[in-house]
Amino acid sequence: MDGSNFADERSTPSSAVAVEQDGGAADPSLRSADEVAAAVAADLTSGLTSGEAARRLAADGPNELRSKPPVPLWRKIVSQFQDPLIYLLLVAIVISLAAWVAEGAAGAPVDAIVITAVVLLNAVLGFVQENKAENAVAALQSMTAASSTVLRDGELRSVPSSQLVRGDVLVLSEGDAVGADARLVSATALRIAEASLTGESEAVTKSPAPLPGPVPLGDRRNMVFKGTAVAQGVGRAVVTSTGMDTEVGSIAEMLDATQEDPSPLQREIAGVSKLLGVTVVVIAVIVMAVTALVNQVSSVSDLVTVLLLGVSLAVAAVPEGLPAILSVVLAIGVQKMARRNAVVKKLHSVETLGSASVIASDKTGTLTKNEMTIERVLTASGEVDLTGVGYRPDGEALVGGQPLADGRHADGPLATEVRLALAGGALANNAQLTERDGEWEIQGDPTEAAFLVAARKLPPAHAETERFERRAEVPFTSERKMMSSLEQKISDGHLVLMVKGAPDVLLDRCTRVQVGDDVVPLDEERRGRALADVEKLSAQAFRTLGVAYRPSEEMAALAGTPGGAGAAGAPRLDESAEQDLVYVGVVGIIDPPRAEAADAVAEAHRAGVRVMMITGDHPTTAARIAADLGIVEPGAKAVSGTDLDRLDAAGLREVTRESSVYARVAPEHKLRIVDALQADGHVVAMTGDGVNDAPALKSADIGVAMGITGTEVTKEASKMILGDDNFATIVAAVRQGRVIFDNIKKFLRYLLSSNMGEVFTVFFGVLLAGVIGLTGASGEAVVVPLLATQILWINLVTDSGPALAMGVDPEIDDVMARRPRKLTDRIIDRHMWTGILSIGLVMAAATLLTIDIFLPGGLVEGQDSLEVARTAGFTTLVIAQLFNAFNSRSETSSAFHRLFVNRWLWGAVALAFLLQIAIVEVPLLQTAFGTASLDLAHWAVCFAMASVVLWFDELRKLVWRARHRGEVG
Repeated sequence: MDGSNFADERSTPSSAVAVEQDGGAADPSLRSADEVAAAVAADLTSGLTSGEAARRLAADGPNELRSKPPVPLWRKIVSQFQDPLIYLLLVAIVISLAAWVAEGAAGAPVDAIVITAVVLLNAVLGFVQENKAENAVAALQSMTAASSTVLRDGELRSVPSSQLVRGDVLVLSEGDAVGADARLVSATALRIAEASLTGESEAVTKSPAPLPGPVPLGDRRNMVFKGTAVAQGVGRAVVTSTGMDTEVGSIAEMLDATQEDPSPLQREIAGVSKLLGVTVVVIAVIVMAVTALVNQVSSVSDLVTVLLLGVSLAVAAVPEGLPAILSVVLAIGVQKMARRNAVVKKLHSVETLGSASVIASDKTGTLTKNEMTIERVLTASGEVDLTGVGYRPDGEALVGGQPLADGRHADGPLATEVRLALAGGALANNAQLTERDGEWEIQGDPTEAAFLVAARKLPPAHAETERFERRAEVPFTSERKMMSSLEQKISDGHLVLMVKGAPDVLLDRCTRVQVGDDVVPLDEERRGRALADVEKLSAQAFRTLGVAYRPSEEMAALAGTPGGAGAAGAPRLDESAEQDLVYVGVVGIIDPPRAEAADAVAEAHRAGVRVMMITGDHPTTAARIAADLGIVEPGAKAVSGTDLDRLDAAGLREVTRESSVYARVAPEHKLRIVDALQADGHVVAMTGDGVNDAPALKSADIGVAMGITGTEVTKEASKMILGDDNFATIVAAVRQGRVIFDNIKKFLRYLLSSNMGEVFTVFFGVLLAGVIGLTGASGEAVVVPLLATQILWINLVTDSGPALAMGVDPEIDDVMARRPRKLTDRIIDRHMWTGILSIGLVMAAATLLTIDIFLPGGLVEGQDSLEVARTAGFTTLVIAQLFNAFNSRSETSSAFHRLFVNRWLWGAVALAFLLQIAIVEVPLLQTAFGTASLDLAHWAVCFAMASVVLWFDELRKLVWRARHRGEVG
């Protein structure tokens, strides 16, 4: 074992919460093992009896985490209809049915059937995509379902962890999952991997000694916790908490209480729906009143016609296809992200990520690889950097940027010393490094594995390790802070003692130092230089380990063997041999950033997205990694959990505005940080992989879990899962989210402006019926420019295809060149509403003028029948909307910019046009929709009039660009 955990001093605050036990025993980490055992009536010699264990299990319940009952299927289905826009469509269905009944219930209620189909389609899409219900507490329970070894009735037994009770004596060994929170009674070289609970990347060295005072969870060295794992060593512990009373249980409680807020898109669509609802009612009432007054309605038949017109307009004003199109577009976005290793569980989360203004990221396993790596070796003759990241042994040794093997140092003293340092650390080592199907895996302590990887990067050092075999060992303990292994050279049987540990402890036992091939006295000057090397590495946030050895001629006598091959018996070895050592050097170990993470952070900053690091790791390490990644400037300090404990809500908001690195934080701190950012108006994406991240992930606007290293807890609590654990994938997802949001705006612009065109056409057509010749062309009591069936045709059929195609429009402009959308920014802002209304008015003017052109009388003298003129106006409005589809791809860019990149849009426009030809020219459809055939001249006029929409919008955009040069549209 090593002493890396002791190489840096940790003055972390007291934030531990006392856990009450039976007998009034407070926080067990502050009391002796015997006192804790007495408090929980435990027998440390023979354990509980089977009968007593059964009694306690019946009284306290199983060692499981409480979970909510699953959501019934009918509730999941009903939830798909709980949306303001859906409510509006349901009202439209009722009105359509009422009008159909008022007309005599002749034929099928086509309007109601079509709208119902749209509502049902939307519900099916939403249900299919979101069928995986969140159940994070249940995931916690399944994650910790395992067996544990306990002492019962005086013998060792393996029992399901769910049957552990307070007072059980846990027997721990390497590879075991810890089944409950427990106070250590004994420990030998025991190290626990607690990253999933605390965020600490380094396995924690455990010791049974009582703590002097309350400390944070990550620093309770005499406790082991449910859901963690034994990385190395053995130990025994008495169970103090089970089930929901454990630390992981408290996180489950927090997770259970965390509320989810609707996404920004859901809030915005809800607002638009309410606005449309009011607008629809107002428009319908005004149009019906104006129509009744202008046409002097007196009969019941005329009144029904007016009501049907009002219903048609109401339906026209509401984009019925919006919910289904929105769901389809989001679903397509989800599929695209899945192909990029970003699995989105909630449809609306796609857009939310695009709106993110802050990415609050965990460090370990997210920004870093969670693979301890030796990056630097300092010896008496100089310094060497090792390239390569993680457990794949790819890399080389560099001196001043030049390869050690190729430079003047290749056969010099520095190469000899570095080779000996890496070989020594690899020999005094109990980890294993193996390759399986091209992937490198470790077993044992990650810090020890770092030596094995580093030795392989320097082939002579790796070859040196294969020349020895282990004969004896003095294991690591928290008191000794070092370990020694007695290695025997296979070729001649000579023995050598290899030692590694905390550098300051090791130097106290050294009297000599390795300089090239020579061993020289370790005088005060050389000792001071070695200590300065350690301080230099520590200041750079490296964990430090020193390496030393004792030569074979000395070890032969101390070990009780003559030193030759074939000596009988096992050599004797104890701590007395760890004296008069030869110091070789010190290595700097760190969990390095992912190679692509720095570029991803830079891209996020370019997009105006702030990246924050929130970790349970040491503040110095966190600040170093954050600076390496470009999250903060070099020299910036991390805010610790202690600092956060002293802040009220207002103070925390102030700190989160300035600081981007937080270290030694507890789960409640992460929640407070997320809440403070949200209170400041930010859309927060929170990433993480451990159990401790789950509450914050659930509270954030979008929680992002790691798919490989992430626990099931975080995956269930999150809205998105990264299949490759790659921070760069998050930034790619931000880009995709922004593209999707732009596309949502495109089809909203298209649908609403087209619908306004229909509304204005009918409203002004009725109001100006005498001016454009409508009144004199018909003997009907109520004369309208468009029939109700024609309005529904435009709204329910012609609109949908182009709108859906716009939902998959490729990225037109650089979406990462603009700042995130603020929560106060409306999806339909004043500029967009101006465009929607102006385009609607131009459409109506073009449509009504076309009708006037072909009707006798009016502003322009024509000679066609009302049916032909109305069909021409109807066709003009349809074609104008198809032109408008290209306008709507951008509020500011020309319709001709990247005109042919979306083949789906061209296909949708072509299909809609063909359907319109069929409506106009096919006799059966003419009867159904009240149309008449048009000749070539009529079609030419329709096209010319409809194109006015395109030229008007091009002029409007040109003026806008002239006023706002340099702004992104």
